[in-house]
Formats: sequence, C-alpha cells, structure tokens
Amino acid sequence: MTATLTKGARLGVVSVLLSVLVAGTAQARTLNTAFGEVEVEGTPERVVTLYEGALDAALAAGITPLGAVTTRGGDNVAEYVEAHLGDDRPAIMGVVREINIEAVLAQQPDLILAPAQLSDEQYQLLSRIAPTVVPHTQPLAADNWKAEARLYGEALNRKDVIEEAIATVDQRATQLADALADADVGGTAFLVRWMPGGPMVMSEKLIATGLLEQVGLDVQGADLIGERGVHSDVLSLENLAQVDGDWLFLATLNEDGQQALDAAKQSPAFTRLNVVQREQVVPVNGQLWSSANGPLAAQAILDDIEAALLP
Repeated sequence: MTATLTKGARLGVVSVLLSVLVAGTAQARTLNTAFGEVEVEGTPERVVTLYEGALDAALAAGITPLGAVTTRGGDNVAEYVEAHLGDDRPAIMGVVREINIEAVLAQQPDLILAPAQLSDEQYQLLSRIAPTVVPHTQPLAADNWKAEARLYGEALNRKDVIEEAIATVDQRATQLADALADADVGGTAFLVRWMPGGPMVMSEKLIATGLLEQVGLDVQGADLIGERGVHSDVLSLENLAQVDGDWLFLATLNEDGQQALDAAKQSPAFTRLNVVQREQVVPVNGQLWSSANGPLAAQAILDDIEAALLP
C-alpha cells in the first residue's frame, strides 16, 4: 500500500532536501588549477597524492593519504616523511613520472593531489576517478612550495592549518638566522648532489637553498647552472675547486651516489679543498635536500642546518 503525503508533508520533504543541497553547496570550494576550475566539496577523507610536495602538505594538514608515489631515486616515500606516518602507510602509486592509474582507482579516492607536471592524458583519466587538483606551473623559485601547499590545503579543507605551518617555518628560519648571526656563523655555501657520474651543483632556487639564504648564508653556483635548469652539468674532479666555499652541503640520492662519493673522498682533488680541510662539509639526504617540497620538508631541512651550524 502506497502512502500518500499531504501537501504540507510534501512541502516539508522538499524543504529538507533543499536544506541539504544548500548545505552541500556552501561547503563546496572552487579551486583555480592548471586544468581550470575544480570543485571540491566538504573535507575529503580518501586522498591520494601523486607528488612529494602533495604528500608533505597532506601530512602537514593532518591527513595520511591512502596512496602516494615514491620519492625520486628511491623505492618508497622519502625517509623524512617516516616520522609523520603512523601505522597506516600510503600504498605506492608508482613514481611521479609513471603513475599507476589502476592503483589509484583501486583506492577509490575522493580527492587526488597531483604534480604541476601532470600530462593532459593522465589528467583526463584521473579526473574521471575523483576531483584532481594540479598546481599551475611556476618559474623555479625557492618559495614555490608555499603556493603549492596552500592550494593542496584548500583542496583538503585545511587551509588554516597549512597557513599556520608555513608561518611556523618562516618564524623558525628568522630565529635561526638571528642565532647564527649571534654565533658569527655565515659565509658562502654550495649545495652539491653527488651522482654516480659525479657532482652537480644544485640551484639556489630550490626550497633547501632558499632556506640556506633565509638563515643568512650566501648560496653560490648560479654561474655554473645558468638559466636552463636546476643543476649544473656533472663536474670533473679537476673542477671541484669551483665549489670550494665556506660551507659545502653534500647530498646523495641513493646507494650508487653514496658509493661514488665515498670513492671521490679518497682523491687528492677532494681532500685538498679548503672547505674539507676546515671540516665544514655537511652530509645531507638528497631525497630531502634536492627533491622534497612542503612545510614538513622545510622543518627537516632547518633541523639539519641548525645541527650542522649550531652544534
């Protein structure tokens, strides 16, 4: 037997439905992304990140993604991220340049945070799974991570949390700059990543080199890099004197790079560097210092700087 609603009851049902629709609309956000405007509603809970900076921002916002890509040169997420993961670890979705679309689909996400370099073909597939947020490509700059983190934070409905995380990084960098100035620690610095083929000078426009500048060091190497990329050509051992500043932050990405560096350290070209003889070579993790992005990465890099320069 079919119940018949009175006119008053029907109006009541319609009113409730409209209230739900209005509430949902009020929570929706329109994000300006590289692929146009993207609507995201509410607070996403099933999140997949396809870029190291997106994983960093999600964790900083208090969200552990269901899936993430590996860090560059590694087979899992970056080591510095481990401290921010609990028992629920993100499944691996491939690498940033080769995303496993089927793995993403299996997670049934309600939000996908992707890299600025995402191809149109990948976007068309991913956006059929869930709203896919892609930052606009920007000219390389040391503070690009802030704009990316803000966009991801807005997508996660955690904009205020991300804003606070960025402000905390800036405040700590200022305090560390004051402490280094008081300790009379400063001078020139190079960030070099040692690859199996040899050393490469990293750009002064990375988050790590930007933080070195922010705490008062004078980052060198722009003349070796030029305007075409984020790092120099591989230097020969005979040209190591070109990175002989007051401080040398020396990174490796993986075991192959570490083995190449260990071998080079035995060479006269390395041992006669002034920065080596002053014992001001600072070993750093290349996954963090040359590939990571985001507020958690910034804090980890500041940890390294503080430990090395203010022992």
